[in-house]
Amino acid sequence: MKRGPFTGAPSADEGAFERLKASIDPNWVEAALEATGTATLRKRRLPAEQVVWLVLGMALYRHRPIDELVGRLDLVLPADGRPSVARSAVAQARGRLGDEPLRWLFEKCSEKWGHESARRHAWRGLALYGVDGTTARVPDSADNRRYFGSQKAGGEKGVSGYPLTRIVTLMALRSHLLAAARFGPYKTDEREYAEALWPLVPDDSLCILDRNFLAAKTLIGLHRGGRNRHWLTRATKATAWRVVRKLGPGDALIEMKVSRPAQQKNPDLPTTWQARAIVYRRKGFQPQTLLTSLLDRESYPAEELVELYHERWEIELGYDEVKTDMLERQEALRSKTPKGVAQELWAVALAYNLVRLEMERVAAEAGVPPTRISFLMALRVIRDEWMWSSGGAPGAIPKHLRELREDIKRFILPPRRRARSFPRAVKLKMSNYDRNRPAPLGRSAK
Repeated sequence: MKRGPFTGAPSADEGAFERLKASIDPNWVEAALEATGTATLRKRRLPAEQVVWLVLGMALYRHRPIDELVGRLDLVLPADGRPSVARSAVAQARGRLGDEPLRWLFEKCSEKWGHESARRHAWRGLALYGVDGTTARVPDSADNRRYFGSQKAGGEKGVSGYPLTRIVTLMALRSHLLAAARFGPYKTDEREYAEALWPLVPDDSLCILDRNFLAAKTLIGLHRGGRNRHWLTRATKATAWRVVRKLGPGDALIEMKVSRPAQQKNPDLPTTWQARAIVYRRKGFQPQTLLTSLLDRESYPAEELVELYHERWEIELGYDEVKTDMLERQEALRSKTPKGVAQELWAVALAYNLVRLEMERVAAEAGVPPTRISFLMALRVIRDEWMWSSGGAPGAIPKHLRELREDIKRFILPPRRRARSFPRAVKLKMSNYDRNRPAPLGRSAK
């Protein structure tokens, strides 16, 4: 049994953190460092491979100071009897590591976990994905504000209090495992980030998208970029089309024009493109129209597509799990440089996938869909089990771990009630006061 460098108690090598580490092939960590040129060339007290686990620990344990995590995760190599390293050394180690190894490792893991999961939970032979964007706040440093930019506050109120990064992910909808991600400056349109994901979408798949992605360049690029790759979205009020032929009640093959500006920017686009339009109405709501590249009404029934479209919300639930549960609705990240932010974001995405991978295993044992497993409960158990392992009796740990996996029922949520509806409403009123912005030195704030 290893001992933690701070207290002499059993370290986090036991328990949930060790199970999470076991999910990643150790050779992948080594390969990530070698592929990105960041392998440790000389012996350090905090080697690069240990810094990878430190950054993942930062994502899992939002409320813990970084230097404390170094000790509790037993990451420091012993030297001269010193039990820990200085905070400055930790910051320097993160700086040497950079963001590329975490990106490489996330992409290696997500390529396997995300796509395999989407295939396991396929719909009519199509791996099911969701694509959507979100934003995250980053610390208000000059470097971050210059690189990421800010949201305009409206009128003369200036800009948002914190810089923002825009994030777009490709998610296996029925397990919430992330298959790919792109992020960067806030001003970049989320459709641009999404187009960078299209080469990563596998053949024989269906992507469900928000109607903001309803653009010829975006959807034609997704559909034509592979074999049997399809999309499903909702029409806007401004969407215009011509009915080519009726396929059934509320179901038609349609033709839409590609705008002249779009053709000028992308000469490869056709003048028109076809899709299928399905009109439906839910009780208490106005009629809606779905648009899809799935033109065969026999192979892909309209009523199933209507139900399927509403699984798009799973990606919103996934973002909520990260922001509300993992990051605890605080200022989302810690790093004051764009490289540090990127390092953290790749780590957050990988840590989220590690938790979700554990949840999918629990769901398989319980015989329920992965969305029936409580993310909050799984996250708490992983965190609490690690804390328990750092101070519990060594002989009781194996039994404790078995009991956690056997007591599987407490992870399971009741079935979703699809008939529920929650009209949008303002819950919290924004302040009437002008926003107070820090002024440069030598100048007073307005």
